[in-house]
Amino acid sequence: MPVAEFGLIERYFRGIGPALDSTVSGIGDDCAVLQPPRGQQLLVTTDTLVEETHFLSGTDPESLGHKVLAVSLSDLAAMGATPRWAMLALSLPTVSESWLEAFSAGFSLLASRYEVQLVGGDTTRGPLSITVQGIGTSPAGQVLYRSNAKPDDGVYVTGFLGDAGLGLKGCLGKAECSFTMRQRLERPEPRVDVGKTLCGLASACIDISDGFAADLGHVLESSQVGATVDWNLLPLSTEVRDYLLRSGDVRLPLCAGDDYELCFTVPRERENDLKSRLRSLPCPVTRVGTIERLPGLRFANLESSLDRPLGGYEHFS
Repeated sequence: MPVAEFGLIERYFRGIGPALDSTVSGIGDDCAVLQPPRGQQLLVTTDTLVEETHFLSGTDPESLGHKVLAVSLSDLAAMGATPRWAMLALSLPTVSESWLEAFSAGFSLLASRYEVQLVGGDTTRGPLSITVQGIGTSPAGQVLYRSNAKPDDGVYVTGFLGDAGLGLKGCLGKAECSFTMRQRLERPEPRVDVGKTLCGLASACIDISDGFAADLGHVLESSQVGATVDWNLLPLSTEVRDYLLRSGDVRLPLCAGDDYELCFTVPRERENDLKSRLRSLPCPVTRVGTIERLPGLRFANLESSLDRPLGGYEHFS
């Protein structure tokens, strides 16, 4: 017998994440009732992932459950927030219990790791589309924005650039890549701990979802500054470096999306503080450039010519 909507919610989504003291009422009413801790500000983000636009048909549902939550957690990380709640809206062409079980397992595992409680959402019939609203908190006055980068600040990135882009090329049969690269595409790791560590230290921050050059460009535009990035300093995995040697496709680490790393700026006088704070975190962090007064994004030591602008992914262009 087909599972009805409320039975689906009860079976697969109630109880995801820990029961938080700050949740007055979660799944079961028309609205969730939340009580943020005293002295904290709420940060709210929403992301929609659509089949064949954000993920390929046939993507492993457990990985998809992980990724849809990771995308929202990455947004919260970019503003230094502690993730607390999530809401999930699912549009499904049909009900597959095995698909739902795997999807909810992937979502639940990541939610448990970051102590995020699922407190509501919606299900409906239609083309496969998934919307997640992530809600977090940050001490009042410590939120990270894109608009405060200053000349002489260092430009930093977490992790590696281009892995997810190479993973996508592998899935599409356009390049050879390892299982690790595909995992970087399908199971990104939100840099929540780094984001929280940067509060009160970084001058600006953004997550790299549409491509490093485009997302750094958003910081530069919001802050009304420019930057020079040293190509030789970009953190590239061995597999991406090998791909670049074979293909000469220097745009991959600059423009490919879905890395979900953080790009941030730090005043020069705080760089030792940054090193001290990051020492206990396993995520690598690399200084790749410097903020400058002259507007625009420039690359030093990039021998290949860029025959068109370094835009990132945009839905309507």
